[in-house]
Amino acid sequence: MRKSKIFFYTSLILLLGTVSWFFVSNIFYFPDTVHLLAGQENRLDFGLPYSAVIKSDPESVAVISVNDKPVEDNIEIALNSGVSVSSRDETSMNMVVSVFGIPVKNVGVDVIPDTEVVPCGITVGVRINTNGIMVLGTGVVNGRDGKARKPSEGILKSGDIIISLDGIELESKEQLIRLVAESERETVNLRIKRNEQILNAEIKPALADDGVRRIGVWVRDSTKGIGTVTYYNPQNKKFGALGHGILDVDTKKLMTVKTGEIMKTEIVSVKKGKKGGPGELIGNIHSSKVLGTIKSNTDLGLYGTINDSAEGLPSERIHIALQGDVHEGPAVILSNVYGDEAKRYDVYIESVNRYSSDDSKGMVVRVTDPGLITKTNGIVQGMSGSPIIQDGRLIGAITHVFVQNPAKGYGIFIENMIKQEKKI
Repeated sequence: MRKSKIFFYTSLILLLGTVSWFFVSNIFYFPDTVHLLAGQENRLDFGLPYSAVIKSDPESVAVISVNDKPVEDNIEIALNSGVSVSSRDETSMNMVVSVFGIPVKNVGVDVIPDTEVVPCGITVGVRINTNGIMVLGTGVVNGRDGKARKPSEGILKSGDIIISLDGIELESKEQLIRLVAESERETVNLRIKRNEQILNAEIKPALADDGVRRIGVWVRDSTKGIGTVTYYNPQNKKFGALGHGILDVDTKKLMTVKTGEIMKTEIVSVKKGKKGGPGELIGNIHSSKVLGTIKSNTDLGLYGTINDSAEGLPSERIHIALQGDVHEGPAVILSNVYGDEAKRYDVYIESVNRYSSDDSKGMVVRVTDPGLITKTNGIVQGMSGSPIIQDGRLIGAITHVFVQNPAKGYGIFIENMIKQEKKI
């Protein structure tokens, strides 16, 4: 009898733990913000056993309807069945999600304009000059006396951004080298950014065997590569590209932008992807043919403005779709894998993850187009940013390839890119 009770209570505890884990894990991944399109019916269908209260301010009440009924006050909804929400204009609300009647999370509800953009799929050259000088690592300075010195060891770290030297703002790594060499002070004062902190560092340069003072540090001030423009807004000329950020190859840190450009590029060959080895697009970057200016490099892509003089970009506009409209099934991508022209290729949306902790991985996409498989074996480096179109609307962009299966990759929801674009 005693063993039966122990078994019962143990099973009960495990059951309660499993249920608790289910609720806690789902709340953890529940989005912080839900986007809706103004002027149309939006379907909220989370399929979760929660309830929520939509709280709107007096200005929003007049334009919002839930299940075709005007919202006159706070309204409670169930998140395990579909709810229709519509708004005539841009506005914002707050939704308080509850579990067993206990409020557990505040979720923002933003109503954005029903936006038309031009999907591109055009491959471009990308050039970024960093805001400051990025430290890759510290090194040795060999002196005339035969001794090896490490002036920066324990002071500078990989990923640090050197902003200024002795009060002089730095423009390039060449300037940093020159100022250290010409300094008559025993030590130089560096102002650096480490993560989100601004710090001061004193370093004593060492006299190298060539007679030049050095601080023994490896640095980078720019990067260059190839990526794909997802879309541009014909009304304000803003663009979004890549769908993921550009990281420094050595430090794996997001590169900050001081200045940057996208340039016309012609793809001349493709290194096909294979299991365990992502392929890449290889192209000629025409540095003199600048298409636009890069304003920011974020975790969710590059953003900036298209030049008025830019040539060779498409012009056909289509509406965007929100993640609630994205579904498993056929779609197409626009991608520029040869020359300078984007073409349509068939893909299949295998899964949609509206609760991903990584906004750049909202869906899994599989390439099904025989022509693209022949050319690339699927998704390769340089295709990041290729727009995904489903049911005639822009739903997102390709972001990452599955290293073990180049026919598959991740995609970002377009609403997340639009949200970033609005910040510039």
